[in-house]
Amino acid sequence: MKEAMTTLKVTANGATIPAIGFGTFRMKGDDVTRMVRHALSVGYRHIDTAQIYGNESEVGEGLVASGLPRSDVFLTTKVWVANFKYDDFLRSVDESLEKLRTDYVDLLLLHWPKVDEVPLAEQISALNEVRKRGKVRNIGVSNYTTALLRDALALSSAPLVTNQVEYHPYLDQSAVLDVARKAGMIVTAYYAMADGKVIGDPVIKEIAGRHGKTEAQIVLRWLIQQDQVIALSKTLSEERATSNIDIFDVELSSEEMAAIHGLAKTDGRLLSPDWLAPVWDAGPAKQSI
Repeated sequence: MKEAMTTLKVTANGATIPAIGFGTFRMKGDDVTRMVRHALSVGYRHIDTAQIYGNESEVGEGLVASGLPRSDVFLTTKVWVANFKYDDFLRSVDESLEKLRTDYVDLLLLHWPKVDEVPLAEQISALNEVRKRGKVRNIGVSNYTTALLRDALALSSAPLVTNQVEYHPYLDQSAVLDVARKAGMIVTAYYAMADGKVIGDPVIKEIAGRHGKTEAQIVLRWLIQQDQVIALSKTLSEERATSNIDIFDVELSSEEMAAIHGLAKTDGRLLSPDWLAPVWDAGPAKQSI
């Protein structure tokens, strides 16, 4: 299989999204502008940020510095939980657009499923409203369990495009994947490298050696080779960013895919803030968080 890195895309509910995105979580200041500009220069066409990252302005600077037409880049941001009340939500989206130096984003997500203070119906209503006003092209959620995702789908008049979740070889997400696929949605994988834990993993290292690739490249390929899955790659290194998108000249065998799936652990989840995290779905064996 040989695919052009700038054209491999996944479609869902009217959205067409590049299979590999460049993520900016925990990136600050000039590093953000530098890496966004570099990522776009080597073929990334999907950039992911969020209000809580505190770097939307720098992402906007990187987009402008790239010289690319706005329509060439798929841009995602996320509304933070402190802005979930209807009026605050609309105001925060306007602020995000100003920081990002654009009059629309391609995808807007609810960042975490926090419903104890603002009902989910109110959040979904605001999400639909900004889409109706043309400020966002597509809408979705992040860190949603299967039950919460079903609730969101039932409440939304517009189609939801993705559920962005932690997903890597050590965390089974088959339950979330199943519900998303049945709804015609994409799952967007973040923390693909399991905070660096995949590097040096014997199983992944052996597969990487067989294909002449790095462990990071193999994990990203494993993700996007799955049906309706796209992946975010994040690094502060220009060299690694260039390497991470060079995954379209390899195809993993069914045995290799299964071997990586087999690395999932019952305690594989890495990101689960006490005050934000829902009661997660259990995998084949109940997850211990």
